[in-house]
Amino acid sequence: MIRSKKIAIFGFGKEGVSAANYLGHRNQITIFEKKQETQIDKSLFKKLKVKGVNFYFGDSFDKNLEFDLIIRSPGVRPENKYILFLERKGAKVTSSTKIFFLYCPCKIIGVTGTKGKGTTSTLIYKFLKTKYKDVFLAGNIGTPMLQILPKLKKDSLVILELSSFQLIDLDFSPYIAVILMITTEHLDWHKDQKEYYRAKESIVSHQTGSDYAIINFDYEKSRQFAKKTKAHTYFFSTRARTNGVYVEGDNLISEIGQKEIICKTSKILLPGRHNLQNVAAAVCVAKIFDVNRSKTFKIVSTFKGLKHRLQLVGEINGVKYYNDSFSTIPETAVAAIESFSQPKILILGGSSKNSDFSTLAKKISKDKTLKALILIGSEAKTIKNAIIEAGGFQGNVIQNPKDMKEIVESAANFASWGDVVILSPACASFDMFKNYQDRGQKFTHEVQKLNKKP
Repeated sequence: MIRSKKIAIFGFGKEGVSAANYLGHRNQITIFEKKQETQIDKSLFKKLKVKGVNFYFGDSFDKNLEFDLIIRSPGVRPENKYILFLERKGAKVTSSTKIFFLYCPCKIIGVTGTKGKGTTSTLIYKFLKTKYKDVFLAGNIGTPMLQILPKLKKDSLVILELSSFQLIDLDFSPYIAVILMITTEHLDWHKDQKEYYRAKESIVSHQTGSDYAIINFDYEKSRQFAKKTKAHTYFFSTRARTNGVYVEGDNLISEIGQKEIICKTSKILLPGRHNLQNVAAAVCVAKIFDVNRSKTFKIVSTFKGLKHRLQLVGEINGVKYYNDSFSTIPETAVAAIESFSQPKILILGGSSKNSDFSTLAKKISKDKTLKALILIGSEAKTIKNAIIEAGGFQGNVIQNPKDMKEIVESAANFASWGDVVILSPACASFDMFKNYQDRGQKFTHEVQKLNKKP
């Protein structure tokens, strides 16, 4: 246990608050936050349960400060200049994720990937809850992991959604590591793709022969993780037979233990091939823990998904509207297009993450089911140019509507009975909205308003 230390926490978000609450009763806490105090969500101060915390906001910093321990929050780069300065003075750098892995008394199932982490983690949680009492879901999905650490016992089970920000300096690996699609992401934060891939690899690189790695066979970068682990490896796939769980025809089949048909894929409520991959990954974990097949089937046939992930938010005049605001990279927009065979109106764009839109542009250029594109935000021009370079688009294009009301009304004007409207931006949201949640909520609100119009 960490006691009687001078601790610096870098980052005053949910993770920073959780770290302060976990460590603050036995240690002296100082929090550094790059935002100014006036920019901080006031609710974070209310959630602090310890007294005597010192704060430094913006570029405020005292070079005479010395600490025993530095806690790096996920959004803070390891080579932050203040962290490096304090490290040179003798402070040891760690993170909430490292502390959790060090002191967690029970088995951890860690889930990572470019997209699908939240959906897969939630499915695993629901599967395991049908058999075990003390099951916890935490990490990048919303609940800071140090918040649940005091509640854990030896026979508990923890599912952690793990981002590259949490994994970049982690020197532990979970009992079961689940690797979903690995493409490119967060190139506005990571130095390059290689650093992003290396960050993800720590989820398997410290495993032993008694651990398990569950790996997406359909993505080359994901498959390579099998070479980085000593764990027993199961693959899942929607395209090929594997030693784990795979799709064959209309069947989801498991080869783990005794071969078994889990269910018909047509009975799975989540739309899209990428969601079949997420379900298959979760079923792999369920099979390792010998969860009853009927229990898994009941869940996958009723689970509608998480908010802002291809979430059906309305059906007006025979047109279905899907909120996929969590889509912040081109690959997820491609997955959204491929999830539906109906004619589609696609809403794309936002603020930059330095993404390569060439593959998405080729998909748009060739896909005959796309009726119209609505391009929004600062990346609208970049996406349009990529589409032109890929061969152009024969449908209608609306560029830069001023707000979500105009975006949704434009989509509704193009849509006919049986069509699908998808908000799958492939970009960050910060030029027009507070975050992806705000973007998705505003989309949902405007769609619901359409239903009230005469």
